[in-house]
Amino acid sequence: MPLYEHVFIARQDLSNAQAEGLVEHFGTVLSDNGGKIVDSEYWGVKTMAYKINKNRKGHYAFLRTDAPAAAVQEMERLMRLHDDVMRVLTIKVEEHAEGPSVQMQKRDEREGRRERRN
Repeated sequence: MPLYEHVFIARQDLSNAQAEGLVEHFGTVLSDNGGKIVDSEYWGVKTMAYKINKNRKGHYAFLRTDAPAAAVQEMERLMRLHDDVMRVLTIKVEEHAEGPSVQMQKRDEREGRRERRN
């Protein structure tokens, strides 16, 4: 099955438990349609570069999935209809990266990848 990575932003006035509950909810949508969540990360509340629906902050979540295209389309459709989800981004990937995403890595680990220019 194809591999996908999804990032979605939920409204800032949700609690952390409600935001993580959205991940579980969309995971069940995938599993009902023949897919599965390989890994999920809750990135927390982050400030956005610009306002979306009068919100300056949002709960960010990241999903790595292994699902057929029909399951992903259904999950995206339900995300776009859900009142608490403000934005969705889905990317098809060749393979999932091992370990945590760049967002979850410590700053020291990230700086080792390239030299800073001064």
